[in-house]
Amino acid sequence: MTDTIRVGAGCLNQIPLDWAGNRRRILAAISKAREADVSVLCLPELAITGYGCEDHFLSHEVSERAWASLLEIAPETQGLIVAVGLPVWIKNAVYNAVALLVDGQIAGLVAKQNLAGDGLHYEPRWFRAWPAGVVVGEEFEGDLIPIGDPIFNIDGIRIALEVCEDAWVANRPGSQFSGSGIDIILNPSASHFAFGKQEVREHFVIEGSRAFGVAYVYANLLGNESGRAIFDGGGLIADHGKITAEGRRFSFEEVTLAVKSVDIERNRLHQARTVSRKVDVEGRAEIDLFFDWPRVERRDGHESVAPISKEEEFTRAMALAYFDYMRKSWSNGFVVSLSGGADSAAVSSFAKIMLDLATAELGVEAVRKRLAYLDLPEDPATWMKQLLFCAYQGTKNSGDVTRQAAQAVAEMLDCDYAEWEVDQLVEGYERTIESVLKRQLNWEKDDLTRQNIQARVRAPGIWMFANLRNGLLLSTSNRSEAAVGYATMDGDTAGGVSPIAGIDKDYLRTWLRWMETTGLPETGPYPALSLINEQQPTAELRPKADKQTDEGDLMPYGVLDTIERAAIRDKKGPQAALDFAMLHHPDHSKKEMKQWVIKFFKLWCRNQWKRERYAVSFHVDDLNLDPKSWCRFPILSSGFAEELAEL
Repeated sequence: MTDTIRVGAGCLNQIPLDWAGNRRRILAAISKAREADVSVLCLPELAITGYGCEDHFLSHEVSERAWASLLEIAPETQGLIVAVGLPVWIKNAVYNAVALLVDGQIAGLVAKQNLAGDGLHYEPRWFRAWPAGVVVGEEFEGDLIPIGDPIFNIDGIRIALEVCEDAWVANRPGSQFSGSGIDIILNPSASHFAFGKQEVREHFVIEGSRAFGVAYVYANLLGNESGRAIFDGGGLIADHGKITAEGRRFSFEEVTLAVKSVDIERNRLHQARTVSRKVDVEGRAEIDLFFDWPRVERRDGHESVAPISKEEEFTRAMALAYFDYMRKSWSNGFVVSLSGGADSAAVSSFAKIMLDLATAELGVEAVRKRLAYLDLPEDPATWMKQLLFCAYQGTKNSGDVTRQAAQAVAEMLDCDYAEWEVDQLVEGYERTIESVLKRQLNWEKDDLTRQNIQARVRAPGIWMFANLRNGLLLSTSNRSEAAVGYATMDGDTAGGVSPIAGIDKDYLRTWLRWMETTGLPETGPYPALSLINEQQPTAELRPKADKQTDEGDLMPYGVLDTIERAAIRDKKGPQAALDFAMLHHPDHSKKEMKQWVIKFFKLWCRNQWKRERYAVSFHVDDLNLDPKSWCRFPILSSGFAEELAEL
C-alpha cells in the first residue's frame, strides 16, 4: 500500500442521450488522467447518459444503453479507479447510480440517497432515493454486482461516495462513513451554475475533508448541457481541510481535469487525533478488492484560482451557454432585433464575447473544428458577420439616439447589420382595423393597442432572417419585464431563446456599465456601450412628445426588483412586501411605495400566462421566474384581491 495517491476530478461537457459522444468524452478524460499519473478519477453524475434526459430516464432502453456504454468503458480503466454515473433499473424502479470501475472491472454501484427536487432539479419524478446503510447484490446481465452505499476497501485504501445532493444535506452520508476509516470520498455532481454557488461547493468540500479526515474529490458537469442549466465545471480536490486543486470554470474544452497527490497517512493521523470521532466498531458493508497501487513520484504545488466577480461569472456563463446552445442545436449563429437599448445590446454582445473567449482558450483552428458544421471562412476576422445578424427596425416614434446607438454597437460587434422602417406595416394594420371599427384609432383610447402593434410588426421580418440564415432568433426580454408583463407577446418576446429572461434590468444595466469600462481580460472593455448606458431605457412606442421611459411606465427598476424579491423569492404578501421595500428604499414615500406594490402584485398575477410562453432562458440566477423550471404560479387566481384591499 502506498502513502500517497494521485487523484483527479474530471469535468465533462456532455449531451443527453449522446451515447457515442458521451462515451468518447469519458474515455478522453480517462486518457488524460492516465497521462497525468492519476490512480483515482471521479467523473460527473449521470455522465454516461447526460444529466438532462428528463422523462426519458423512465425509458428502460435508456438504462440498457447506458449499461452497454459502461461495459465498453470498463476495460479502458485498467490500472485506474474511475467513478462514473448512470441510471440503473432495479425491481422496476430507477436509481441515480455511480459505478466504481477498478482495474477494468465493475466493482460495485453506489445509489444516490438524497434526490434534488427543488428549483431546476426534478429527480424525485424519475428516481427513487436509496435507503442509507443498505447494500444488496443485483444481477446485471448475468453478473452479481453490489449496489447501495458500500465502502470499497481497495488493497487497504477505503473509498466511499457522496453523490451531488448527498453532500448538500445536514445528515450527509460522509458523516456515516467517517467512523469506518475512510481515506477518500468521491463526489460525482451535476450542480448548475448560479451566482456565488462555487463558494458553497468549496465550503462543503473543505468541510467534508476536514470533518471526516479524508481526501475529497468533487467533479461537476460543464457547459450548457440540455438547454436551460449552465454547468460551470470547476472540479475541486481538498486534503487536510484545504482546497489543494481547482479545475477551470466555464471552460470551452470538452474535458477538463484537476489533479493532485494526496497524503493518505496524514489524513489517518488526523482521524486518530480526533477524540470525538465515533468509530464504527461493528463495521459497515465493505467490498474488498485488490489493486496494485502505483508509487507516486509527482509532487505538485497548489495554484489557487482567484475568486471572480459577479460580472465576470455572468459574462463567462452566458458566453459558454451561447456557444453550446448554438452548436448543440446545429444553428448557424444568432439573429437579434437591435433596438439601440440595453437589453438587445447585451443579448448581441454575448455573441462576440462567446467567440472572443472560445478563440482565446481553444485557438482559431480548434474553434473551427468544434464548429465544423458551419464551414467557417478562412479568415477569422469575418466570422462575426456569419455568426450574428442584427437589424434596427425604426418607426416614426424611434429616436436618433437609439438608431445611432444600434449602429455603434453593430460596428463594435463587427456583425452583419441592416436597418429598415416598419411604419408602413403599422399603418397597414391600423387602416385595416379602422375600416372594421368604423373609426380612427387614437392614443387616448387605444394606447396599448397602438404600442403593441409596433412591437409585433417587427417580429415577422426578423423571423424571416432567422429562417434564411438558419440562426437562433434571440428574444431580448429581461426578468423585470417578465415579472410585470412589460413585454409584447409575439413582439419583443419573439424568439427561440430568451437569454436574459432570468436577469433583472437593474443588474443588467450594472453589467453593461462594467462591460463598457472594464470587461474581461480576453475581451477588454466595449466603449461603444456608452451610447447605451447614457440613455434612460425606453420602448419608444409612444409619440416622441410623450418622452416615454420604462421606469415612467412602471416604477424605478431598483424598487421593482426589491418588491419582486420580497413577493416572489420570499413569498411575502403585499403588506410585508411593502415593509420590506420601505426598509430598502427609505428615500421614497410610503404612499408612493404602496402604489408600486399594488401595481406589482396586480401585474404579476395577470401576466403569468406570458411567463408560461417565454422562450427557453438560461438559468444564471436563483431568482429565476421561469415557470417551467423554477417558479410555479397559477395562471388564474384571485390576484391577492383581499390582501391588496387591506393596503
